[in-house]
Amino acid sequence: MTNLNDDLELIRQAALDAGALALAEREAGLKITSKVGGSPVTSGDLKVDAMLKDRLLAARPDYGWLSEETADSSVRLSKKRIFIVDPIDGTVAYMKRTPWWCVPIAVVEDGEVVAAVIHAPEVDETYVATRGGGALRNSRSIRASDADTLEDASVLGDARLIEAPYFDEPWPPMRFEKRNALAYRMALVAAGAFDAALALTPKWDWDVAAGCLIAQEAGAVVSDHHGRPWRFNRPDPRQASLVCAAPALQPMIIRRCKNVPLST
Repeated sequence: MTNLNDDLELIRQAALDAGALALAEREAGLKITSKVGGSPVTSGDLKVDAMLKDRLLAARPDYGWLSEETADSSVRLSKKRIFIVDPIDGTVAYMKRTPWWCVPIAVVEDGEVVAAVIHAPEVDETYVATRGGGALRNSRSIRASDADTLEDASVLGDARLIEAPYFDEPWPPMRFEKRNALAYRMALVAAGAFDAALALTPKWDWDVAAGCLIAQEAGAVVSDHHGRPWRFNRPDPRQASLVCAAPALQPMIIRRCKNVPLST
């Protein structure tokens, strides 16, 4: 089996080149269509996806593949390692020339992420991690926040989510902000720029796999809102929800969410 550091360097360089390709495609003029359900997909998404699939599978032909812009196949379920890719996470931000989009790539082995990169070209940030190797941003070590109270915590997510009728324990005042890309939200929690990222609806693996490892290696805790750890490369490539938080805050969030139904 390939060394994890070799896999990390492969996906890191691929993510950098994917970011450059996405920027070049946007400058050339994007072609935009809609998927089933109405979400946009651009020629940038598709070209980056094709480039990454060709490059990564040429380098690792025995690995499986799961990507937002490639039709899924059950073949990946028989593979020990797979790539999980979102060619552009935050397509709307990419289209609108706002900086909150990124290229996340993960290598998953036996259901766990073992190498990951999140490259955000327009803010010049590249986050990387290997299992047991810590997490870095632009080659410098990062750590999650040491916040120990939810009051005045900085949270990435929709402030309306804590207004649902499920909560029998009140939430204290918190500071909510939004960023388009889920992967980038998790990277910001990993770096301690925010205390938590919350989303109580199902999330696709390609949006969160890379961020899962980077956050965990930086000391954050990642689970669904009932506290269950994530597993990847399952037949249904989704997680029930996202709670990514500083370690002291995670149990406080999970406790408040105990009555929120699980969607998957």
